[in-house]
Amino acid sequence: MGKKIHLIGIIDVMLYFVSVGAFLITKADVALTIWELMTVISGPIVLLVLLELSHRLSAPDLNRRAMLVFMACTCALTGAAHIVNITVTRRLMSEGVEVPLYFQIGQWPSVEMAVDYLAWGFFMGLAFICLGLPIASTDKSARSLKMISLVNGILCLLGFVGALFINENIWYLAPMGYGFGLLVLCIIRLCR
Repeated sequence: MGKKIHLIGIIDVMLYFVSVGAFLITKADVALTIWELMTVISGPIVLLVLLELSHRLSAPDLNRRAMLVFMACTCALTGAAHIVNITVTRRLMSEGVEVPLYFQIGQWPSVEMAVDYLAWGFFMGLAFICLGLPIASTDKSARSLKMISLVNGILCLLGFVGALFINENIWYLAPMGYGFGLLVLCIIRLCR
């Protein structure tokens, strides 16, 4: 099952970025819904990928448990933000209700974006860091996976802190960590 979950992770990341691209190109509601559903689905898939990696890397129980808690927070928060947006915010907007920008996903500052940034920046960043610590390992493959996990976690945290306190565009560091970085982890793990 170990390598299968990484293949699923690769497919998930690719479908996620295709859905993002489809929305950015078309601006269609259906594309936004697919993107949001892919975001909700991706949380548990990332959790399974990181859990398998934690077993592969023989992560200490404390690190594994902390990673699970942080990923559970990611899944719960992102699920809440996107399901609320799909079922409440966008429905109200389609009915002609003027929903304030601070309650719309994709706007900044907004409640839903803050929750999503917290999920995918802060909590996922901490999950990656828990996976990467401690790095001490004699196996080169394990060391590279741990280092990539640490870099992914740092990118997520920098994106979170940057978006909240400096400039919203710094957020794009986080998708480099949880998107492209996760893709790299899955490819390396699949090949070894």
